[in-house]
Amino acid sequence: MSQKSMSGDVNNHNIEALRRCTLCPRNCRADRLNGCRGKCSVTGADVLVAHTMLHRWEEPCISGPGGAGAVFLGGCGLGCVYCQNRAITGGAIGEYYSAARLAELFLDLQRRGADNLDLVTPTHYAPQIIDAVATAKLNGLNIPVVWNSSGYEKADVIAALRGTVDIYMPDFKYYSDELAENFSRAPGYFAFASRAVAEMVAQVGQPVFDDGGMLRRGVIIRVLTLPGHTGDTMKIIRYLYHEFGDNVILSIMGQYTPPAQIDFPELRNSLTQDEYDEVVEFASEIGVKRAYIQELGSVGESFIPGFGTAGG
Repeated sequence: MSQKSMSGDVNNHNIEALRRCTLCPRNCRADRLNGCRGKCSVTGADVLVAHTMLHRWEEPCISGPGGAGAVFLGGCGLGCVYCQNRAITGGAIGEYYSAARLAELFLDLQRRGADNLDLVTPTHYAPQIIDAVATAKLNGLNIPVVWNSSGYEKADVIAALRGTVDIYMPDFKYYSDELAENFSRAPGYFAFASRAVAEMVAQVGQPVFDDGGMLRRGVIIRVLTLPGHTGDTMKIIRYLYHEFGDNVILSIMGQYTPPAQIDFPELRNSLTQDEYDEVVEFASEIGVKRAYIQELGSVGESFIPGFGTAGG
């Protein structure tokens, strides 16, 4: 690594944003630099890494022959009651990395053959990630950087990622504010997600693929179909297609996995094939062409990676 020492960060002044943190719509103003935990459940200037892997179960244009270089980050600013990654969203599992050490991790995933750098639940670490990616790029990182997020984020934070992120892969979870409140206690989810996605599309433009069909730049929007709420999912799809057309790729997901305990009766069930087919047929009827769909038989706990250890 002759180009630049990995001992320091490129722009560590960005960390000052953690002193009264408003990185996500929660606006909790926690002083994360002085030991306070934010609504995201994490504290400190370093980044909690819960798990890394070469992930081969993402969308085909993200998980190629080498797999996505997934970095599962601890904590979450959203906190859905049905979260499949609930083992890490409480911020209790993993190891803390400085931005300089995080840059080393990124480069190691590239050396292991990762098709891209897949940052999972990154929003509450935006300043550290900007610094870490900048350092890694100075030392040879040249694979696309994927921002794999909940969609509950601020457009100005996304704007600050220009030049850092190549591919945005947000969830778009709710059209209904009532469902957002019930299932994620996330007031204004639709308004925040719609503005954030608009900034993502404006920033990176139409999807760009390499000769092997791997996405190099663009926006994939994941829409998880919840059991009992296909109508909300169809409203999301209609909105996204009306606003962005083929400038985005939709991923219509049916991998909802019921948690062991949940207060909402409809969420205790798996999504039925009829429910999923209804959503997919609706997307086709309104003209959606750029979309991934899933085989419902491929979902379940076996497709949720274990956390707490590095792997691949």
